[in-house]
Amino acid sequence: MARYRGPKQRIARRFGEPIFGPHKALERKPYPPGQHGKTKRRKKSDYGIRLEAKQKAKFIYGILEKQFKRLFQKAAKMPGNTGENLMRLLEARLDNVVYRMGFAPTRRAARQLVSHKHVRVNGRVVNIPSYQVKPGDVIVIREKSKDLMVIEESLKHANPHQYPWIEVDKKEKKGKFIHYPERDQIPENINERLIVEFYSR
Repeated sequence: MARYRGPKQRIARRFGEPIFGPHKALERKPYPPGQHGKTKRRKKSDYGIRLEAKQKAKFIYGILEKQFKRLFQKAAKMPGNTGENLMRLLEARLDNVVYRMGFAPTRRAARQLVSHKHVRVNGRVVNIPSYQVKPGDVIVIREKSKDLMVIEESLKHANPHQYPWIEVDKKEKKGKFIHYPERDQIPENINERLIVEFYSR
C-alpha cells in the first residue's frame, strides 16, 4: 500500500479538525467530505470510534499500518502505560524530530529532508525517516544543505522552544533530543487509550 498523497484537507474535514495545520477549507466546509457530508450520519460504533482514533494518529504522523502496528507492539513491551509509550515513540521518529526542531514546515517536508540525506544524527548521515532518536542524540543539517530555502523559511516561523524535550540552535541549524516527552507536553489531539483498545480487542 502506497503512502497517502491525496488532498490533505479532505482528511482534515473527515476528522473535523486541522490535523495538517490551519486551512480555510475547514471554515468553508465544516462537515465531512462526500455527497452525504452535510446530512446527519448514523452514530458510530465503538469499533468505528477506536478505528478513527488510530487512523487519525497515522495521518498526523504520516505512518502506514505495518509501521504503526510495529510501534504499538514495541510500546506494549515497554514498562509503563502503553498509550503514552506509543506517543513517545511517535515523537522520537527522526522525521518528527526534524519537524519539531523547525527545520521543515511539515512532517511530510521533514520526511523528504531525511530521505534526501540532508540530516546527520551524531555526525552520521541517516536517511530513514522512521529512525528512532534517543535521548542525547544530536541532529544537524548537513553543511552543504544549510542554505536550502525550505529550511531557511521554516526556521523563520518556527518556535522549537515550545517543546521542552528538545534544544535547538537556529544559527547552527542543529538540535539535541534531550529526553522523551511527557504525554501532557505533546500537543497532538490524539486519544491513545482508544488506539490501545483497538489493538487489544
